[in-house]
Amino acid sequence: MLRFTGEIAGAGTTSGVRLVVGRWRESPFGAFADVMLQDATGHRTLLAPTDEVAEFVSATYVFDEVVVGPVVAEVGSGGWRVRAADLLDVALEVGGRMPLGWVLRIPPARLATSPLWAAALDPVARVVLRGVRTRGSAAGGRSEWYGAVDQHRVAGLRGTWRGSDLGALAPVDPPCSFGFSSTPTTPSVTSVTTTIRL
Repeated sequence: MLRFTGEIAGAGTTSGVRLVVGRWRESPFGAFADVMLQDATGHRTLLAPTDEVAEFVSATYVFDEVVVGPVVAEVGSGGWRVRAADLLDVALEVGGRMPLGWVLRIPPARLATSPLWAAALDPVARVVLRGVRTRGSAAGGRSEWYGAVDQHRVAGLRGTWRGSDLGALAPVDPPCSFGFSSTPTTPSVTSVTTTIRL
């Protein structure tokens, strides 16, 4: 059972690009950031900082392309600045806590991040949050659980992907198709512990 603790930022854009940025403070690979990106054609790209991370993530999710290079997700007073492999440069403006964020803060963190709790919440997440699941089967016969403890709104976005402007912030619609779950349709930053059973 491998645990990754940090934040996941999910956002769509008017160009059709949808991105999921993981900023992991604690993991079997130490602290790192990675980006899963799906463009308007459906092409799925993983941007990973090391070969080791790329191998693990691409064995857990499905991509059409894997790029290894520096990935930095810096958090400042106004939000996130994400730069990856000289291909992606995006700034995310992070706003206040969402109503769901207040609800997620109610259970003790130890309970909220446990696989049993994530499994219990999965039927609710499927109904309330389109495209979102909190447990499921990943690639390679792996199982995965998402235990969320907070959520903030992404209020704005600007940046480029492969030299083209991403446009303005938009819902994550259609949902991303890297695995069994997408991020919420409403752009957000979710504090989460992801547990993966090999």
